[in-house]
Amino acid sequence: MTARKRPAGGGYDPRVGPFPAGRADPEIGPGERLAMNGMGSFDWDLDQGTFDLDEAGLDIFDLRPEEFDGRPDSLVLRVSPEESARLDIALRRALQAGRRSYGGYFQVTRRDGVKQWTHTQGTILRDERGNAYRVLGIVRDATAELTELPVASAPPPRYERRSPSSIVRRTTEALSTAVTVDDVIAVLTGAGGLERFGADGLTLGLSEAGNLKVIAFSGQEMSFYEGLRLRRLDESLPLTQAVVTQQPRFATSFVELAERFPLLRPHIDTGSGFAAAFLPLVAQARSIGGLALFYRHRREFSREDRELCGALAGILAQSLQRAILFDQEREFATGLQASMLPRHIPRFEGAEVAVRYHAARSGREVGGDWYDVIALPQNRVGLVVGDVQGHDTHAAAVMGQLRIALRAYAAEGHPPSTVLARASRFLAELDTERFATCGYAQVDLTTGSVSAARAGHLGPLVRHTDGRTGWPNVRGGLPLGLATALDLHEFPETRLDLVPGETLVFCTDGLVEERGQDITIGMEALAEAVHVGPQAAEALADHLAENLWERWGSGDDVALLILRRAPDTGTSRAPRMHSYVHQADPEGLAEARCALRQALGGWGLARLADDVELAAGELLVNVLLHTDGGAVLTLEVLPDPVRRVRLSVQDRSSVWPRRRSPGEAATSGRGLLMIDALAARWGVEPRGDGKAVWCEFAVGDEDLPAGGGAPAGTSS
Repeated sequence: MTARKRPAGGGYDPRVGPFPAGRADPEIGPGERLAMNGMGSFDWDLDQGTFDLDEAGLDIFDLRPEEFDGRPDSLVLRVSPEESARLDIALRRALQAGRRSYGGYFQVTRRDGVKQWTHTQGTILRDERGNAYRVLGIVRDATAELTELPVASAPPPRYERRSPSSIVRRTTEALSTAVTVDDVIAVLTGAGGLERFGADGLTLGLSEAGNLKVIAFSGQEMSFYEGLRLRRLDESLPLTQAVVTQQPRFATSFVELAERFPLLRPHIDTGSGFAAAFLPLVAQARSIGGLALFYRHRREFSREDRELCGALAGILAQSLQRAILFDQEREFATGLQASMLPRHIPRFEGAEVAVRYHAARSGREVGGDWYDVIALPQNRVGLVVGDVQGHDTHAAAVMGQLRIALRAYAAEGHPPSTVLARASRFLAELDTERFATCGYAQVDLTTGSVSAARAGHLGPLVRHTDGRTGWPNVRGGLPLGLATALDLHEFPETRLDLVPGETLVFCTDGLVEERGQDITIGMEALAEAVHVGPQAAEALADHLAENLWERWGSGDDVALLILRRAPDTGTSRAPRMHSYVHQADPEGLAEARCALRQALGGWGLARLADDVELAAGELLVNVLLHTDGGAVLTLEVLPDPVRRVRLSVQDRSSVWPRRRSPGEAATSGRGLLMIDALAARWGVEPRGDGKAVWCEFAVGDEDLPAGGGAPAGTSS
């Protein structure tokens, strides 16, 4: 923003003074109108992390242009870490709740050390998926509003003059929304906490196993308690004495306090003037903790002051008692829930497995989400995710029973359809009137074959070796329990292939579903997060937790299970690549061809790319048109006994291809003739429950790397 020159016309500009008559008022832009009212504006790009603050905004923060580099962290020159963290929490809550705006009061420390009350308000811009990407807002000096309001004007409701009734009312209102002990601490130490009590510092401690454990400080003056965080409940300190005797203690001198309590002498400056109130927190005739309030400029406590302190301590004690009870119940519920989940995840040769569990934050309720990883014979693994209806301890208990039953059915060697059918009958026989959704898959780590079935649950997400992600069309049945009640026990299985390097992601709906949003939005967000996430299973699980739980999983439990089949790249002398082309993926064929060309180029065999790509296209199209499943494509260099390139396409059909002699007018039947002409040799061989059609291409001397020897012979 640049300074406006004095206009030649008449009138009065409040920034530059009077100007001659007979001329129109100067044009005043939106930014200048804000500046005239003590407001600055900012533009915060959340994706880039840049914070554009105009000239008026710099004035409010008392920053020179050269002191601000356009990053939010640079404001730390004027905003304390405590205030900054509180503003971050306000913004994060607004983002999580999907709100369009947020705001708050905070203090700026100006260059001369003066504390300035400041207010900010921002509008959150979101993209079509609901992701916040930008915040546009204003900042303004709110000192006059909060501390220097004219007597004739009514003060805002949250900042009335400090009458005892207003202090009690504001404290009660602030604590009314505190659910956990951490929430109570946030009220005391966050914005306006000290102002509500009219104090310059405070210390909060809780009674715990015969000790007083200090859990919160606010105000630098109380830093002397840093060395007294845990003390036995006796009368050796003023706060512990207040807790033991259930009587408040008021002090107006550090000297007198140090004489009465020698333990304080190494921790306090007896030359400083102050007053302090040490208050017991009593609920139902039992001391649950203590509160110390510090006043820098007070020299006495009137009767009204002592009664006010007692009232505040009583309000705080009641709030803390509720919060402690809530935390205990919450800890019990989440402990019960955690005990129902598997304690150890088995390790498998040829695969990485990662699991995560996220408990909902709202309320004391817990859900029935679970995961399980079951080691099966013949190098197979069973993967389970599920969710029992309801959010209470009963849902968690039912989940534990169902998990054990399903594990037993899987260990008996039954296919997924049978496992889910038996689990449904088991749940119905529990007579809980609860149903459960569930997804179950058996993975053969040797062949990559996957057999999956669903019971009203999400199917798995697959990340391919080239980074593409997709939700395969896994058929499913009704939720467990409900299927038995309706006598519909069909859980059809879907066969998939997981080639080396590909990843399966299972989750419960809490990760992709948010109230009021279409579930497809969350599914797309998960697919994108998996697409850009790291390769390793553990790293990918951390990535999803950090990027999605705050947005989608804060209001519901989430179970996450990831299996990545170990990559098989061969060796530098005999490289190898794999790719899976799903029958329902229209882009898969083109992606496979591109991957083949890139691989051959990387191996120094680009000369063969046209022939190999053409042969692969013929074999893949034959599978996609004439079978009921997808195709596994493998390309590798075979160095012995003769160096050659082998292309293999595997499918689940038992029908072998046969070479035909199509007529001139025929539109099909020439695929094998083309492969016979392009390849040095080709053939068909059985593979498990299907077959593989392969062809080989000779590698000439011109394809050998520099310094390499000639091949021992040629393919035939």
